[in-house]
Amino acid sequence: MSKKVWGIIIAVAAVAVIAVVMLTGGKEKETVSFETSKVERTTIVSTITATGTIEPVTSVTVGTQVSGIVAKLYVDYNSVVKKGQVIAELDKTNLTSELRTAQANLSSAQSTLNYEQANYNRYQTLYNKGLVSADEYETAKLSFLKAKEQVVTASQSVQKAQTNLGYATITSPIDGVVLSKSVEEGQTVAASFNTPELFTIAQDLTDMRVIADIDEADIGGVKEGQRVAFTVDAFPDDHFEGQVTQVRQQATTESNVVTYEVVISAPNNDLKLKPGLTANVTIFTLEKSDVLAVPSKALRFMPNEALLSEGQTVEDVEAPQKVWTREGSVFKAHQVATGTTNGTLTEIVSGIGEGTEVLTDFSIESGDAEAAQQAGNPFMPRPRNNRNQQQQKK
Repeated sequence: MSKKVWGIIIAVAAVAVIAVVMLTGGKEKETVSFETSKVERTTIVSTITATGTIEPVTSVTVGTQVSGIVAKLYVDYNSVVKKGQVIAELDKTNLTSELRTAQANLSSAQSTLNYEQANYNRYQTLYNKGLVSADEYETAKLSFLKAKEQVVTASQSVQKAQTNLGYATITSPIDGVVLSKSVEEGQTVAASFNTPELFTIAQDLTDMRVIADIDEADIGGVKEGQRVAFTVDAFPDDHFEGQVTQVRQQATTESNVVTYEVVISAPNNDLKLKPGLTANVTIFTLEKSDVLAVPSKALRFMPNEALLSEGQTVEDVEAPQKVWTREGSVFKAHQVATGTTNGTLTEIVSGIGEGTEVLTDFSIESGDAEAAQQAGNPFMPRPRNNRNQQQQKK
């Protein structure tokens, strides 16, 4: 054969060798690493967080129904009071005068009634004997009835004046502690339009509650009786416990954010919790302990041919829920029944035993890390072509 034919054969052979090298030996073999996790007993927990305000379970605002000057104050902030105890008094001068005026009016009305009754009795006797006209008799009767009504009205005025005088002495409606005091001695209070607030009394500071604002996206998972843990900034190292006692139905909208109030019990035997503190609340909407569980991503794991090396096989099963194990060179699927999940962990009801290692994830590592990095990053510097270098030297 001619030199030209030999040249073509050699060129074709060289191209074939280069192709084989590129397809087989041009790069080192990639290795696959698998992540596993054991089927073990644990507690599956799901929580939501919120903030709330601590307040007494029972607090009463004490006011007055009459106007006047505060004459005496018998309590201050943090004073312990008993039900019925006198805590303040208003000046009673005007109220006493009103009572005496009402009593005098009642006395006058009673005297008038006595006279009109005697006059009516006299006219009734004369009318029965035909000595006075019917008109005169009816006039005497009408005057008697009016006098009787005036006595009733005057009696009501006396009772009202006595009641108002009683309102001037302000007593505690419950046993408790004075949280706030809004007046001082000598201050005038006016009850013309609304009841002035004088004191706020909390019944029992050892029994507090947290009013938490829960977002509308989370309120569906909150139920009465759920466990709650919370902290307050005043005692950052202390953790407090309570439970949900009420989920209020009324929604509050602020800046287009809808929230619902949830009431949480907060036992306060050591009196660390103070009214008005902000609580950082964690509500356990799901809490199931001592259950077999696996990471939820184990249920999404699926081996494929790209992950299998030479000699490895797959034993799959048709099942809606399954996990995979690796036994030597065999990837085996196990049908499982699942229960509770919080998104991260899923309960295994049946199908696989405790302590079994299941596959959860994989990673692929290239033997030629530098080449892989250069192949994946176009901005990495590359070596110059030798032919170009030789031409530049010439």
